[in-house]
Amino acid sequence: MPKAEFQIHTLSNGIRLVHRSVRSPVAHLGLFINTGSRDELSDEHGLAHLIEHMLFKGTARRKAYYIISRMEDVGGELNAYTTKEETCIHATFFSNYYLRALELISDIAFHSSFPVNELKKEREIILDEINSYRDSPSELIFDEFEELLFDGNPLARNILGSEEVLKSFTPAHIRKFINRNFCTEQMVVSSVGDIDYKKLVRLFEACFAVPAMQPVHSRNVVSYDYKPVFRTSERNTFQAHCIIGNLAYKIDDPRRLALYLLNNHLGGPGMNSRLNLSLRERKGYAYTVDSMYTSYSDTGNLTIYYGTDKALIGKCRDIILKELKQLCEKPLSQIKLQKAKRQVLGHIAISSENNESFMLSMGKSLMIFNKVESLEEIGRKIGSITSRQLCEIANEVLDVKNLSYLIYQ
Repeated sequence: MPKAEFQIHTLSNGIRLVHRSVRSPVAHLGLFINTGSRDELSDEHGLAHLIEHMLFKGTARRKAYYIISRMEDVGGELNAYTTKEETCIHATFFSNYYLRALELISDIAFHSSFPVNELKKEREIILDEINSYRDSPSELIFDEFEELLFDGNPLARNILGSEEVLKSFTPAHIRKFINRNFCTEQMVVSSVGDIDYKKLVRLFEACFAVPAMQPVHSRNVVSYDYKPVFRTSERNTFQAHCIIGNLAYKIDDPRRLALYLLNNHLGGPGMNSRLNLSLRERKGYAYTVDSMYTSYSDTGNLTIYYGTDKALIGKCRDIILKELKQLCEKPLSQIKLQKAKRQVLGHIAISSENNESFMLSMGKSLMIFNKVESLEEIGRKIGSITSRQLCEIANEVLDVKNLSYLIYQ
């Protein structure tokens, strides 16, 4: 990638703009806010996600209909998401509508009015979302597993919240959360599109020159007292859903990229991952088996998920543990190591060709690390990883004595 690919501009209020120029009629733009569900107080469970919904329900200038129509009337899309540590509002549109997108995102981020009548309706919508989520055991099991891993800490709570707490929220709760957590110095606008950079900066300055926001609360760094857990749950499902996992490295840990490589080799999206070959291709025991590494600001987790016939739970578990033991005891050969490196770098490169995906990853990277690394920089870091490092990481994260289990059967 060329060195001048990323251009960054910072406003006096601390909001940063990062832009990647591409020759495409379609542009992608997102506002990232370094606040999520883990920043809720114990009586605010589900509030961060509710705020994401309420941002579309009216501002001082617009009613809900005009917000949802603003981009769609010109063929664009407006959306948002909430995670445990971030909130993002993003849009996709024809490049000649940059001003429209910037002004709209700024309006809903800084001038939302949170009308009471809309709040009542949106609570019901989220309750339907919760019920739909409960009907999806392959999704529900991941949140319940994090409840086991992070027991007693804010990260343990799922994002959607509970019916009882949701019904207690008022617009005052929303404004209190925003005033306590939203910080302009922790906001990033990420852009990928075909627009002159100087023009984009002028539009950005016009739309986002809002008063600086300084929160009265900062995210607490938590110490996790982890102990392995084994839990089974009776579910009325046709197949069993199972997760095996452990705590892992936080997002700024220098070993994070090596664990990302190891996880990709173990159970990443490739059909030739170790777990897919051993469980699906050789035995035919599972339609879906994969592993996932999730990192947070002060911790992380690595999870192995598989869905199988209820009679095959134990056989699948034994095969997985055998694979993990081999990774702990036998370093990868140079041939396998180089294959793993080429594969993970290829996945990153392919993902960067998707402009929306790149916009999202670029914005998050600048918000968290205060930089955006090129593919060459990432490639050099991946290239320096050794088999010995991967073996040491496997013994820390994949040691069978430290694994927790959650089984829906």
